[in-house]
Amino acid sequence: MNTAATPTETPPSKATDGFPSDYFQNREMGLLAFNRRVLWQAKNHKTPLLERLRFLCIVSSNLDEFFEIRVAGVKEQLKLGSVALTTDGKTAREVYSLVSDETHALVKEQYALFNEEILPQLASEGIRFLKRGDWSPAQREWISAFFFREVMPVITPIGLDPSHPFPRVLNKSLNFAVELEGRDAFGRSSNAAIVQAPRVLPRVIRLPRELGDSEYCFIFLSSILHEFVHELFAGMKVLGCYQFRVTRNSNLFVDEEAVKNLRAKIQGELPQRHFGNAVRLEVANNCSEAMAEFLLGHFDLTERDLFRVAGPVNLVRLMQVPDWVLRDNLKFQPFKPGTPKVLQKNANVFDAIRGGDILLHHPYQSFNPVIELLDQSAADPQVVAIKMTVYRTGTDSVLMQSLLRAAQNGKEVTVVVELMARFDEEANIGWATKLEEVGAHVIYGVVGYKTHAKMLMIVRREESKAGGSLLRRYVHLGTGNYHPKTARLYSDFGLLTCNEDIGADANEVFKQLTGLGRAQTLKHLWQAPFSLQPNVVAGIRAEAEAARTGKRSRIIAKMNSLLEPETIAALYEASQAGVKIDLIVRGVCGLRAGVKDLSENINVWSIIGRQLEHHRVFYFFADGEEKVYLSSADWMDRNFFRRIELAFPILDRKLKRRVITEGLQIYLTDNTLAWELGADGSYHQRRGSRTSPHSSQAELIELLKD
Repeated sequence: MNTAATPTETPPSKATDGFPSDYFQNREMGLLAFNRRVLWQAKNHKTPLLERLRFLCIVSSNLDEFFEIRVAGVKEQLKLGSVALTTDGKTAREVYSLVSDETHALVKEQYALFNEEILPQLASEGIRFLKRGDWSPAQREWISAFFFREVMPVITPIGLDPSHPFPRVLNKSLNFAVELEGRDAFGRSSNAAIVQAPRVLPRVIRLPRELGDSEYCFIFLSSILHEFVHELFAGMKVLGCYQFRVTRNSNLFVDEEAVKNLRAKIQGELPQRHFGNAVRLEVANNCSEAMAEFLLGHFDLTERDLFRVAGPVNLVRLMQVPDWVLRDNLKFQPFKPGTPKVLQKNANVFDAIRGGDILLHHPYQSFNPVIELLDQSAADPQVVAIKMTVYRTGTDSVLMQSLLRAAQNGKEVTVVVELMARFDEEANIGWATKLEEVGAHVIYGVVGYKTHAKMLMIVRREESKAGGSLLRRYVHLGTGNYHPKTARLYSDFGLLTCNEDIGADANEVFKQLTGLGRAQTLKHLWQAPFSLQPNVVAGIRAEAEAARTGKRSRIIAKMNSLLEPETIAALYEASQAGVKIDLIVRGVCGLRAGVKDLSENINVWSIIGRQLEHHRVFYFFADGEEKVYLSSADWMDRNFFRRIELAFPILDRKLKRRVITEGLQIYLTDNTLAWELGADGSYHQRRGSRTSPHSSQAELIELLKD
């Protein structure tokens, strides 16, 4: 898939001269290209069958957020008549046109795979999704009883007439548009009604085992409503019943500088997120033209915003099916995450950390040491203070429970809660409230900047070698969230250390977040929005200078996204100087790789597999010093300039070698999960020898599991 124009033949000689727009790739199309790579996992017959279904659902979940945020933003620009150009030189209208064409093609391919491969293969394994025409008399009797017992009492059909206007439709909710004929008890002859499926109803229902001709038989709620919708309109004739789903703009617009209480303002805005402007309409492919036009008109959408799908309008609802089906042969083989030996030998986490820095590589190594560290801190009488940043942590977090206990036990607990963590605002507000109730200091970061850094600092009073006492800082820094569930799915690094300089740096950052004052120079940490981007660019330029003077040079970096123009320009300049550069970018990459006289020394790889690649690792040869930094930040404008982020060095020689091996080199040899970005802007699977396949994730499981 070619998403950008062919570059001109002669690039500028210096990055400072600026690069033309066709040397950059479009962000929105890059995100869709990423979802094509995810969809390929669902296509791949080597992927276990239930995992193929899960990947199919992940594509739908990703597209939901893509429309809620990215497409919504493009449509806002169109509405405002914006004339701004993207980095790759496109207008909002051009981007919208490209996005519309590609998403329609992607969704069509997704549902074809669902109907033509996934469902038949599941059925052959005794996992069936029964259509109405396939119900046996006994099944129909059970389903009928379920409808009258569980469904009908909670449904409110809305007839459309002057006294019954079109109901408010929640974002991404399941709804049915019903075409009717006849008159009701009051003589009204409305020819249309809306039936909203309450969110309390399950979208997928499993039949009792004794009723199924297979081990697992499922029924869609939409099938049940289609079958019995006439029961909701007694005496009238149902001409058609069509499921539909509306995706809405879910961006929160909060002027942080204009409000006195940010938490109260966000709490007030959250309910409105469900009723933002419509950006996409999904309907069943049997929907009549008249009804489709009626719905489009009501939601102020055009034909380009309409998606006719051959199946359920929300495949995300099938995400839990693989968990319900107890068939290990149809899933990825489970593994037990490992634990570093030093933590196995020491029950006391503080004793282990004092023995030297500890590196954790999730999910291949357990997240439990972080949980245990906070749990021990809450009860340890020597711990006097705990400070922590919270971006995403979940609604039932054991970490937050430990913080609550710590505050109740009299510790000085300070938590920097990011209220604007997209789609986690409600959970974070809930924890903030609970923490305040037990006396913890709750800070909402800095106005205008999201606090995205992953940082935990514990201050403990200990005995000094001289016989007195001292306060020692124990610090955890990570590339991922303090979220035990995602720590089992996302690849991330975490560092446990009591290094005095890193502790002092962490303390300084917390002072910035909770107090007032100018930013101080940090000894080891790179911090956005101050020093992170300048240091990254300086590291790139130092490698370029080394190459120009004939010295050895090398750059390897791993991240989720690469978009920031100055950083890309510095990478182009380094490539032109002769620096060999490998970039492992899971998602969208705004850089053009392998272009003659521009980026021919740059390779870009994307790794897509059972684990979501999430850690950020930056490597610079640095004249043999081999500087290695781990970070919470991608190389994007928002991370560099509009967020509070950290990059931290790995100072221990052995741990540095581990990061280079486990976080970079193992991915560069992957010929199973890797995709390579071509000079034309398209991705191609990296093919290796059949006799020596290398899967980075499989090899890391074997290397680090217990």
